[in-house]
Amino acid sequence: MLSPNILVLLPEIVLTAVGVLIMLAEPILPAASSRKPLGWLAIAGTILAAAGSWYQLQFGILHGFYNTIQADSFSVFFHLLIAAVVLVTLLGSLDYFDGHGTFSGEYYALTLFGAVGMMLMTSSVELLMVFIGLEISSISTYIMAGFRKGQATASESSIKYFLLGSFATAFFLYGIALVFGATGSTNLLAIAHGVAVTHTPTLAFLAVAMILVGLGFKVSAAPFHVWTPDVYQGAPSPVVGMMSTAPKAATFAVLLRILFGGFPVMEHRWAALIWIIAVLSMCIGNLGALLQRDVKRMLAYSSIAHAGYLLVAFTAFPADGIAAACFYTAAYAAMNVGAFAVITQLTGYDETARTLEDFTGMAAKRPVLTALLAFFLLSLIGIPFTGGFFGKFYVFTAALHAGNVWLAVIGLLNSGIACFYYLRLLAAMYARPAQQRIAETPTPSVTASSGRPLVSGSFVAVPGVPVPAAIGLGLAALATLVLGILPGGTLSLAQSASAQNQSDVCQQNPTPCAVMTAKEPDTH
Repeated sequence: MLSPNILVLLPEIVLTAVGVLIMLAEPILPAASSRKPLGWLAIAGTILAAAGSWYQLQFGILHGFYNTIQADSFSVFFHLLIAAVVLVTLLGSLDYFDGHGTFSGEYYALTLFGAVGMMLMTSSVELLMVFIGLEISSISTYIMAGFRKGQATASESSIKYFLLGSFATAFFLYGIALVFGATGSTNLLAIAHGVAVTHTPTLAFLAVAMILVGLGFKVSAAPFHVWTPDVYQGAPSPVVGMMSTAPKAATFAVLLRILFGGFPVMEHRWAALIWIIAVLSMCIGNLGALLQRDVKRMLAYSSIAHAGYLLVAFTAFPADGIAAACFYTAAYAAMNVGAFAVITQLTGYDETARTLEDFTGMAAKRPVLTALLAFFLLSLIGIPFTGGFFGKFYVFTAALHAGNVWLAVIGLLNSGIACFYYLRLLAAMYARPAQQRIAETPTPSVTASSGRPLVSGSFVAVPGVPVPAAIGLGLAALATLVLGILPGGTLSLAQSASAQNQSDVCQQNPTPCAVMTAKEPDTH
């Protein structure tokens, strides 16, 4: 039997060990040899970490390191989600960096180290441990954003992400300091009790506001979103796929723990802030996406809007809101990482196809990949029988149940606006290319034997999709479809995670739970 301190961090320990092993093996391999074996090692480590997280469920609630780390159904839900995103990202990246003069072994290690930070965030019940996990995750993604060395846009992406991220981290740290000043603790369970009896509620509310600023940056919520379009445009496509999903899932998990677990008695105050941020994110994200011709920038603004949809769940009653937020996070992760995995295969390492014009007629060259991208775009819209539909359905239903009718109406209107730019890309891909483009047969800049994309007209005709990437795409598409047709299993896990998150506070702090229960009508 392993000690509780090892069990509670079992997935993180596995990922750290495999990441260190990859870093040690990288210099040993010949400079000209492929780094794919290191990628397969990272994939094996990710699967093993997911299995370790699932293993934690049989122990119920695990506490470790002086009750600063807690493994429960809530943390396991997000651990499995993060592991799934990392797995799809790694499968789609095995051939992406290979042969381009980059040290892809470092990329695999950084991906695992980033996952360590994300998982640590979701299982931490101590704000200082959350900060440590946030920094581990952030440092990895800062480096990965500029991993296409030698490209100016990649360097700009990494530097801008680092500078603005550091600024947001300062807000988060200052918020932690104010929490300690108001409650005398940085442990979430102690904070919940301290806020209920504090003599400085204004200071506690200011602390929540500071924390929201810091974490709002990580989830690309408006008005803390300014970094998102430039970073998404300059970062490698597989990195953007992971960066737009896994860190957001971890950050939303932290927000759920902090707001519903640490400050439940102040819900009437912080819910108003969430209401405003959600509306701003939905409106700015969708209206900004309407103006974009660059596909990655368009999806960047789309991610801002989806952060707003997800924040709508935070304004609902805890039982509904937490479960809806967990389900929507899973649905968004599946369809967005899938969309960027397809873009990775369509555009290749050099990303020759960037704008809507470059994607025109893509279906004629890559019908299967185009169909997959169309499926993910339809899910992002929220078409029935996709995960995106049920995600929005549960979120807006939870908002209506809590009486936030206008917020749900604004969300539905924004979903209608989003149809335009998603369908615009869809129409471009299935449009017939201009006759002169068909007639022209320019000389390819590189050959298929080199493994590089073949440039044909204004779009890229990438050679056959590698088997690992095809597996990753299949997993993302299957998850999006299952979440749309059979959402019951994932929703049950989300509801279990929600119940666990509430019971942690209620068992040790009955006063705040009594307040929440009194506010929530029995309509079931």
